[in-house]
Amino acid sequence: MRSAAKFLQLLRKAKASGVLVEEVTWARIGQITSGSVHQGIALQTAAAETLDLDTLIDGCSDLGEPALLLALDGVTDPHNLGAIVRSAEAMGAHGVVLPQRRSAGLTGSAAKVAAGALEHLPVARVVNLNRSLEKLKDSGYRVIGLASEGDVTLTDVDFDGPLVLVTGSEDQGLSLLTRRHCDQLVRIPLRGITPSLNASVATALCVYEVARRNWMKDIHGQAPSPPIVRPRRVTEDEPESTPVVGSESEAKPETTLETAVKKPDPIEINLSAPTEDQAAEILFDESIQLSN
Repeated sequence: MRSAAKFLQLLRKAKASGVLVEEVTWARIGQITSGSVHQGIALQTAAAETLDLDTLIDGCSDLGEPALLLALDGVTDPHNLGAIVRSAEAMGAHGVVLPQRRSAGLTGSAAKVAAGALEHLPVARVVNLNRSLEKLKDSGYRVIGLASEGDVTLTDVDFDGPLVLVTGSEDQGLSLLTRRHCDQLVRIPLRGITPSLNASVATALCVYEVARRNWMKDIHGQAPSPPIVRPRRVTEDEPESTPVVGSESEAKPETTLETAVKKPDPIEINLSAPTEDQAAEILFDESIQLSN
């Protein structure tokens, strides 16, 4: 199937439309189709809408407070993705950046673990994560990667200004190329025998530390949390830069931006091919990213 010109054309068109294409085992497709008859291709509707990175950056520029974005590099477990989104939304982050490749999609499993957080936290789907990190840096963001071999500890990091926290995969951590695009690598000191933390737990600790030094620093006793400020959808009756200001109980669940909002449909494909074909597909993927 990989060598068929028609298939490659369909794959190119799907990726250009923002669809997440993922190779999985035959058993996985059987699981998501509940044992129904299939021919190796399954289509899943995303559980939440996404937007492009430029729209997210523009929306965060008018919030009146330093933006906090999360970027995920190779987080393929939908449960980890859902848990990260839930923690990020609860602690006041302003958005999440997800790459099209090597990433879990916004499936029902991720939405269930997120417990409603996907309705409030904007998610930007990008073709190439490293180019997106460079664009964020050009927009004034500092990129901080979470890595066990980081040169500074969590308590020593400067969390002022617009930030992007980058979390790596569950087993390999940050890729080498992504590390090079980070301004700083940060580690979480551990005392026990367990050598590392789950990706979602490590991210939650870092987001909490950012919140503790910013909006949480003046809260004591039973004092309420300050109103949440996030980009929101724009209506015809209000300017595009108007943010949502108010508590989560007051704000409507319309927290993504109006322009360029799209709902990609992740495709799960079962294909078996020799190593040469796998290498050819990687080159093909990169050509698509460059053309986009």
